[in-house]
Amino acid sequence: MFKIAKALIIEDDDYQFEIYQEALEDYELIRAKSGSEALDLLKEHAPDLIILDHVLEKGELGLDFLPTFKDLLPHVPVIVISGALEAHQQMQALMGPRRAHYCIMKPLDLDDLQNTVEVALKECGEAEIIRQFESLEKSKRVDAQEIFSRSTDRLSRQTQLMQRIQQNQPNRPNISALAREFKVARKTILRDLSELIRRGQLDASMMNGGGQED
Repeated sequence: MFKIAKALIIEDDDYQFEIYQEALEDYELIRAKSGSEALDLLKEHAPDLIILDHVLEKGELGLDFLPTFKDLLPHVPVIVISGALEAHQQMQALMGPRRAHYCIMKPLDLDDLQNTVEVALKECGEAEIIRQFESLEKSKRVDAQEIFSRSTDRLSRQTQLMQRIQQNQPNRPNISALAREFKVARKTILRDLSELIRRGQLDASMMNGGGQED
């Protein structure tokens, strides 16, 4: 069964709330006129979205309640609405771990409001958390694949190095020539040889003198 998204509108002005009713007629709207009233409503209602006006009833300020809302409902997107916020206050509302997702200035544009609500419900909140986990898992998989690839390449190169050295005995390995052949740095060849010696796959006496140069 299709679920109708529920939006908590925290707005003390009746005219402004009528605008929300008109613009968001496809959603279930719950209204609170102050931050304190909203906190009481949250005990019984779990919204999918919060629209938070800044200047509220009883002299309360919406941004003062934003951290509490995010603590209680960390995955619920919040849209801050105001005609009184200065630029630095808007930035503050949109930054940090208890941030709002959007900040819209009054007077409201109905199309802008509708689009923002639609995007917030689709892309933010739980969907955002899922994408973050998916991105993290993908990053881990990529890292693991790269590490595995590098490890495989190193073991293959070390096997070939051991064969070259055994074929050229009793001559000591020419480090620069081997580096050119395998297209790696001299220090990579030296590290490979050290690992082979440590694993007992190569006689340490072959490295006396540090290997030949050109």
